[in-house]
Amino acid sequence: MHPGAVAAQTPDKPAVIMAGSGRVITYRELDEESNRLARVFRSAGLRPGDHVAFMLENHPLFLVVAWAAHRSGLYYTAISSRLRSDELAYIVDNCEAKVFISSAALAEVATSVTAHTPKVRLRLMMDGVAPGFEPYEAAVAARPATPVEDECQGADMLYSSGTTGRPKGVKPRLSGAPLETPGALLQLVRFLFAPSADSVYLSPAPLYHAAPLRYCMTFQRVGATIVVMERFDPEQALALVEKYGVTHSQWVPTMFIKMLRLPEAVRSKYDLSSLACAIHAAAPCPVPVKERMIAWWGPIIHEYYAGTEGNCFLYVGSEEWLAHKGTVGRPLLGVTHVCDENGEELPPGEHGTVYFSDGPRFEYHGDPEKTRASQDPLGRGWTTLGDIGYLDQDGFLYLTDRRSHMIISGGVNIYPQEAENVLSVHPKVADVAVFGVPDEEMGEAVKAVVQPADPADAGPALAAELIEYCRARLAAYKCPRSVDFRDELPRHPTGKLYKRLLKDEYWPAGS
Repeated sequence: MHPGAVAAQTPDKPAVIMAGSGRVITYRELDEESNRLARVFRSAGLRPGDHVAFMLENHPLFLVVAWAAHRSGLYYTAISSRLRSDELAYIVDNCEAKVFISSAALAEVATSVTAHTPKVRLRLMMDGVAPGFEPYEAAVAARPATPVEDECQGADMLYSSGTTGRPKGVKPRLSGAPLETPGALLQLVRFLFAPSADSVYLSPAPLYHAAPLRYCMTFQRVGATIVVMERFDPEQALALVEKYGVTHSQWVPTMFIKMLRLPEAVRSKYDLSSLACAIHAAAPCPVPVKERMIAWWGPIIHEYYAGTEGNCFLYVGSEEWLAHKGTVGRPLLGVTHVCDENGEELPPGEHGTVYFSDGPRFEYHGDPEKTRASQDPLGRGWTTLGDIGYLDQDGFLYLTDRRSHMIISGGVNIYPQEAENVLSVHPKVADVAVFGVPDEEMGEAVKAVVQPADPADAGPALAAELIEYCRARLAAYKCPRSVDFRDELPRHPTGKLYKRLLKDEYWPAGS
């Protein structure tokens, strides 16, 4: 039920294998190193309920840091390695971290926030030294490898990805339970995906995101081996499945799209027969993409809908999805409600804001206004992740878009995800974002910004082709009236699009 118990039985078993370097962290190393770091935390004065933050690339010791904080009863915040100084300083200060850990690879941005994070007592740097930081290796080497005397469960306090406004820290309540106590996620994962000590879990995404971090730690609770990709590459991912006999994996739809675009000779080159369970979440998956993935990999594709906030968990397997194409599932945790702008429940088939009741409560750390904004207007304690969608007669949820992304053109609500789903499968499109831009007559007009598969195709001819392609599949008012091109779109590695950054180019400041 935790790395120490696994290490006692199979100390030399790989807990982590780094896909690129091949470096292995055994369960003995994971257990001992996390114990040493836990003692560093205690020596710095941290007690259960205190906070640590770390910003690392997909580093071999990433999960060591998480387990050290978890077994110390601490809150821990894993921070995106892509952030810049002001964003990093905001999160480290906002979460009230007393310890901050980073690596030499990120030293430039890590050292730039020292003056703006005065609550930090101890700063540790892996793989090198930097001004204001102590060497991580020396700090842990000086501590014993035995558990701290008051060992108990901590919890992650992760921040939303900040696609709109400042990121929000989601602060759960600490249980203070013994380390071996199984949590709700472990029970869900066991029920749905049947992991075991023989499982090999491929994690192709950045570990600082909620799903990779939580699932890797959950699979390590049962003694599985985690294969971590330093960065996603579609062909390398397939090769890793064959090389390590991967049984379980988790993806985002953009990864599916990139693997499907590999030549057939490449896709058929690798033996994927060990893969028993491919999980996907984090972003909507276009129906044609998921159909092709099921046809390729078989009915092993599992989808869930959840959030960093932990207030719900919806699930759908391949067979149910094929009968309800486009759904993100039915709730296993929480009860789904779709409401109008006044908070009144809507019947099946009608679009509204998606709320959940009967699930865990959450709060946004230090921001009661944002916490209240996530609750239903009628004060029933229902909470939302900010999505718009509808329910069918069988209770399956379908997402239409983010509430903050809705376009209002001539008084008509337009959900850009529909056009994005259509354009994303066009063979000349590598990536696409659809959003509203100012329009004197209509208020907003639908705009598409496209990353072409071949940069040489960018231009008026492709723009006209894409608009016609969309209009052949959607009502004209839902389709872009214009298309612009970019070499690359600002997308989070987990698949989430920073649409705000694109919209800001078209809207006057403050609008």
